[in-house]
Amino acid sequence: MIKDLPENNVKDIAIAVALEKESAESKIWYVYVINLKKEPIENVLITSKGYGEKNGEQVKTSVLRHMFPVIEGGAYKLVELIDEQTFGLNNEYWLSYYIGNNIYDKKFIFLPESIIDINFIKIPVINKPGVMIL
Repeated sequence: MIKDLPENNVKDIAIAVALEKESAESKIWYVYVINLKKEPIENVLITSKGYGEKNGEQVKTSVLRHMFPVIEGGAYKLVELIDEQTFGLNNEYWLSYYIGNNIYDKKFIFLPESIIDINFIKIPVINKPGVMIL
């Protein structure tokens, strides 16, 4: 029964959109997964997609899948390059991973127009400006 399953809450794992490079012509943005735990996480699977409305029409991006065998404690992995044109959409990252025999999963959603300067912080571990969801 569902009530008998353990509650495996995701803690100390973040998804961040960080400004990598900026020039007069363009900005380069990357998405990172950050393990803020002291212990490693294994078999990390991330799916990403964008969806929402743009110019009065429903828009969906392709679903991308990323896999990392291990992310050590206090470390991060580059997930993907993200185009500024998708910042007006919901950008969803579904993360699952194992610690020992226990599986954990969580959905992270960057809402439209949430990746803006006013929301920027210095993202821990990667030390770059951006937006992070814990």
